Amino acid sequence: QVQVVESGGGLVQPGGSLRLSCAASGTTFNILQMAWYRQAPGKQREWVAAITNIGSTNYADSVKGRFTISRDNAKNTMYLQMNSLKPEDTAVYYCNVFSGARGYWGQGTQVTVSP
Repeated sequence: QVQVVESGGGLVQPGGSLRLSCAASGTTFNILQMAWYRQAPGKQREWVAAITNIGSTNYADSVKGRFTISRDNAKNTMYLQMNSLKPEDTAVYYCNVFSGARGYWGQGTQVTVSP
């Protein structure tokens, strides 16, 4: 079992920045990939970015060049640095940890981009 906790959300003005964190605990030795998803009101959850256990990264086109995903394997923690935020980035951001052939979700953290 893996426990997942996100943090770092908040209210920010357009053009601003936020850094999200995702901490994994429990059975973490076989984590293969960690990823960020988001869900805006009235919309389906969408994939944002992912990072593998060897550091390979991928991004959705909508955030490429603005968001940076990183990972501290020693701390089992993943980060999402979000720059140049737009109102359309407003959503609940969820962390997904893929370990032992299944995914584990956190409770989410709210990001609101508004003047």
